[in-house]
Amino acid sequence: MCGIWALFGSDECLSVQCTSAMKIAHRGPDAFRFENVNGFTNCCFGFHRLAIVDQLYGMQPLRIKKFPFLWLCYNGEIYNHVTLKEQFEFDCQTQVDGEIILHLYHRFGIQKMASLLDGVFAFILLDTSNRKVFLGRDTYGVRPLFKLLTDDGFLAVCSEAKGLTQLSHAMATPADIVPFLPGHFETFELKPTGKVQSIEMKQFHCCTKEPAHAIYDTVERLPTGFDEETVKINIRTLFENAVKKRLMAQRRIGCLLSGGLDSSLVAATLVNLAKEEKLKYPIQTFSIGAEDSPDLLAARKVAAHIGSEHHEVNFSPEEGIQAVEDVIFHLETYDITTIRASVGMYLVSKYIRENSDSVVIFSGEGSDELTQGYIYFHKAPTPEAAAQDSVRLLKELYLFDVLRADRTTAAHGLELRVPFLDHRFTAYYLSLPEEMRVPRRGVEKYLLRAAFDNANLIPDEILWRRKEAFSDGMTSLKKSWYNYLQEHIESLVNDDQMERAHQTFPHNPPRTKEAYYFRQVFQKHYPGQDKWLSHFWMPRWINASDPSARTLLIYKPEKEQ
Repeated sequence: MCGIWALFGSDECLSVQCTSAMKIAHRGPDAFRFENVNGFTNCCFGFHRLAIVDQLYGMQPLRIKKFPFLWLCYNGEIYNHVTLKEQFEFDCQTQVDGEIILHLYHRFGIQKMASLLDGVFAFILLDTSNRKVFLGRDTYGVRPLFKLLTDDGFLAVCSEAKGLTQLSHAMATPADIVPFLPGHFETFELKPTGKVQSIEMKQFHCCTKEPAHAIYDTVERLPTGFDEETVKINIRTLFENAVKKRLMAQRRIGCLLSGGLDSSLVAATLVNLAKEEKLKYPIQTFSIGAEDSPDLLAARKVAAHIGSEHHEVNFSPEEGIQAVEDVIFHLETYDITTIRASVGMYLVSKYIRENSDSVVIFSGEGSDELTQGYIYFHKAPTPEAAAQDSVRLLKELYLFDVLRADRTTAAHGLELRVPFLDHRFTAYYLSLPEEMRVPRRGVEKYLLRAAFDNANLIPDEILWRRKEAFSDGMTSLKKSWYNYLQEHIESLVNDDQMERAHQTFPHNPPRTKEAYYFRQVFQKHYPGQDKWLSHFWMPRWINASDPSARTLLIYKPEKEQ
């Protein structure tokens, strides 16, 4: 996890502009560099480093003697960098995984380079010899990237939008700050003035297609056919491979463990592989919840089963309420369910930073979208409709769950890893017949659960535990985090404000007092930026006015199952 920032064609003195780069310092607490571009006095890079791979040569912008005209700033991990180096016989000068980007670009160009990267990444690549600037972002937007482009060609890029909001430019009209689209790259022509002009925006990978790098993968060809036993074997094989490749780190690895299916599968697989790879430390797992919360109790059972070094963080609604404003500041969104779920993740990340030496943190994000894990999928009219919505959710992850997971961990200088969003694993799962992927026997994610049945990886009661929203499961069954929030906010927003909500906030007008309060806090930190969120996350096929699972008629608490 790092923070990247760059300007091309700045009209303001760079010493003034660079203060904006410090707004993302939390992403890279180990080192900072600010560097001008030779020959372009109004172009520069800023980089905050979290040192994970190659402690000696990992500072950025990354430049090597072989290609002195290339400048690279990237945030992410390229898991197949060793494989590609050997496959194409590249002469690499460092152990930095991102160096492979320079070699691939020089030999194959931007599109093939991006398509061959197996990993999570956001990059800014400058080629001064060809006067080009390239931006790119991984398939699901696991690593964030925002850009600001004025009409006269001033380009600013940053890992988080907050690093762009206070920049100065010569244009009279404000320039939009927009999230960079996942799975795409953009090419800009660099003019002698340092200004740029966008000349191409192109998709290099879609989640429904097998990635180009699959032919070089360490997993050999999978058995073909859609009989259930073959599919289960392939799911287990690809999932284990997804976790294994993400062990690439020179810092301690830990794992978030909510006690739900997804984080439990990740944690259990991680513990097993850590033993196989002979890591010199036990895997730490981390849970958060009130003393009698379903998540905490379930996580305790999983940790005992897999033998992790388990840590429990006590959650109090009062502490959660106090954290809401900081959480919204880091998230840069006012989406209701994203904020609710982020509070617990933010607080557990804070605990990890202050009380452990784990820095690389595994988590279970992406599974619900991929494997149709949300409770509302039980109401899908057809398998085809369910499959289409699964793809929609995956494409929108960068606005919701992936955004939450990145910002809450990055706020405390941690690096997130999400094996369920592995390119090969997701492409394979989405290639399966639609009717295989729907909820079955009253259970969501049936196929994923069945793939690990009788494997003794996690306790059976966890393997078949029904979906519980993270923000709800960390509090008591008697009174959820959702209810505590409603009570707190009731006195903060009055009925008159709600009546005028459509006039006050015409874009995505809030329909509840909670949504109104979140919007007020967002507006305080990011005035005029309400279009960063295109729409609220809401369940489909149900007449829902709130995203909480516990507000849905089809929700059944565990004790009733």
